[in-house]
Amino acid sequence: FWYQPRHGALLSTEWGPPRALARGFRPADVERGAGLYGRHINVWDWSSRSLLQEIDLGKGSIPLEIRFLHDPAASQGFVGCALSGEIQRFHKTPEGNWAAEKVIEVPSKKVQGWLLPDMPGLITDILISLDDRFLYFSNWLHGDVRQYDISDPRSPRLVGQVFLGGSISKGGAVTVLEDRELRDQPEPCVIQGKRIPGGPQMLQLSLDGRRLYVSTSLYSAWDRHFYPELIREGSVMLQLDVDTDKGGLAVNPKFLVDFGKEPGGPCLAHEMRYPGGDCTSDIWL
Repeated sequence: FWYQPRHGALLSTEWGPPRALARGFRPADVERGAGLYGRHINVWDWSSRSLLQEIDLGKGSIPLEIRFLHDPAASQGFVGCALSGEIQRFHKTPEGNWAAEKVIEVPSKKVQGWLLPDMPGLITDILISLDDRFLYFSNWLHGDVRQYDISDPRSPRLVGQVFLGGSISKGGAVTVLEDRELRDQPEPCVIQGKRIPGGPQMLQLSLDGRRLYVSTSLYSAWDRHFYPELIREGSVMLQLDVDTDKGGLAVNPKFLVDFGKEPGGPCLAHEMRYPGGDCTSDIWL
């Protein structure tokens, strides 16, 4: 969830119930419906703690991370829809209710050697830079992190992209048969001699916007399902250098935190936080 005090609103998203999540991802759970996976942004009144509105983002969307712009007067932001591969912009209308519109779509890839014939990007995390200029998100299955210029929130512009593992790297079990974005499958990501297990997942940005940190574990049941090597090796944390002028992302080859080597490990690292506040926790009045 995320909230904006000046508008008296809290907006929450829907993933799914533990009984579905804990057994790993099953496509039938999405098709079956019955409330097993979410499709709404829920709008709550901050004072009365009552549900005001449900914004339907479509069947199988699975909205996860949601962010208002950091400007305390802003009445708009973005939500990442994991399964549909969409970034939706939500906003307050002149009538006082809330609405959403698709502004980015990551197309699925037709593949062979995977769970399904179509592989979604699986957008698992998004964040907005403190100056509200850039939007970042991770495609956990495709393996890329993207940077968009959101100077015009209605029309984001892709300015940076880098692949950090994922399921479609060359030399893996998956063959991409049809791809609306890439001409070739990406090379494996190797840092300090280690082939990165899993795919880019949680994100955290330094306060100056120049260093983007990435972890690779989503949720143990889903890690085991999609990236069994994470269970054996543990996750890692990487760092990307960010061009804050024109946009652009580059892997820092000197930075690698290997949680497979932790005492009692291997460990599955997830969230990252700055002690004094950061891009995914600070809200101003």
